[in-house]
Amino acid sequence: MDDDCCSTQLLDGDGTFNVEGLDRFVSTTKLSDCGLSYAVVAIMGPQSSGKSTLMNHLFHTNFREMDAFRGRGQTTKGIWMAKCVGIEPFTLGMDLEGTDGRERGEDDTTFEKQSALFALAVADIVIINMWCHDIGREQAANKPLLKTVFQVMMRLFSPRKTTLLFVIRDKTKTPLEYLEPILREDVQKIWDSVPKPQAHQDTPLSEFFNVEVTALSSFEEKEQQFKEQVAQLRERFFHSISPGGLAGDRRGVVPASAFAFSALQIWKIIKENKDLDLPAHKVMVATVRCEEIGNEKLRDLKSDEGWLELEEAVEAGPVSGFGKTVSSILERCLSEYDMEATYFEEGVRNAKREQLETKALDLVHPVYVTLLGHLRSKALEDFKSRLEQSLSRGDGFAASVRACTESSLVEFDKGFKGITNLCFLF
Repeated sequence: MDDDCCSTQLLDGDGTFNVEGLDRFVSTTKLSDCGLSYAVVAIMGPQSSGKSTLMNHLFHTNFREMDAFRGRGQTTKGIWMAKCVGIEPFTLGMDLEGTDGRERGEDDTTFEKQSALFALAVADIVIINMWCHDIGREQAANKPLLKTVFQVMMRLFSPRKTTLLFVIRDKTKTPLEYLEPILREDVQKIWDSVPKPQAHQDTPLSEFFNVEVTALSSFEEKEQQFKEQVAQLRERFFHSISPGGLAGDRRGVVPASAFAFSALQIWKIIKENKDLDLPAHKVMVATVRCEEIGNEKLRDLKSDEGWLELEEAVEAGPVSGFGKTVSSILERCLSEYDMEATYFEEGVRNAKREQLETKALDLVHPVYVTLLGHLRSKALEDFKSRLEQSLSRGDGFAASVRACTESSLVEFDKGFKGITNLCFLF
């Protein structure tokens, strides 16, 4: 295992979401800094089929593997997540609990369906780990799993375009070019047999999934060959989200800074047995996160050293260049918001920006009014002083008032020029 691998249990065997563990994971791996430049790869398959072993060799992760000498019991419980080492862009690996395990019993498929739906809602690429000898068999171990995958996909209000990567394990001498058409035919039959809502009665499989197929030799019998093949497969995960990549046409990506919040909300909806409306979910995530970012920037503004010094200076009297200084502070506040909120849904992002701008101006407004008061008081004092001097010289009253008014207004306008950058806002 490489040193910079980091892992956490996302869901335990009872379906409890590990909020603290995920937050630590996000912080440790700096996932939040990735924007939209990250990918999620999940693996599903029968228990003891070597899922964790494959993930560890493929991504240099540290998922717990089965010990063949101790029997084929359950090793992965719930869902584990790890940072894939040395892959660009940042890639998250998710290891799902094996299907058809004797620990849960054949009738307890609730968690299996819930975790499958979660993986489809979160992952860009789902690896289906399957035995070579199951291809073409009516009672194949992967058939119930595929039915589950296709059925739960119907519960996504607007499906993501997910890549299903079938990895055929322990391949025989039969060439892949003979196995792949049979597997694709099996997959198509299962898709056709799954009950669909009216809106998707005639929707082709390709609308929901990209299907990819590869094969690997036995890890136990041909370890060196297995490792070489896995190394070749690993190359396909580099730049997976670029055009032409494994997940090049994915849809509905949530910005990395909201991944933890989004995943938790998705799991809550799944646990409540509600249908997942992903577009609405994306808007909800954007609303919550942009609100949080806006509030954070407003707190930063209130404690900004430059702003506090300016506020204190205005209390004492007129401040030259007030508008330019405040505009610079506000622009910095808004540009920081823009930078952090850039990947969220545009309509929500812009609406929350306007809210931040309004709240920021509400903060500035009393100081602005105080400054205007200083300018007005100074202009009035200047007017009185000039008028007294003019009258003492024997100038006419009306002419003196007119001249003193004009000169005082000129002085007021001169002082006001320092805040003209902001006057259109109030």
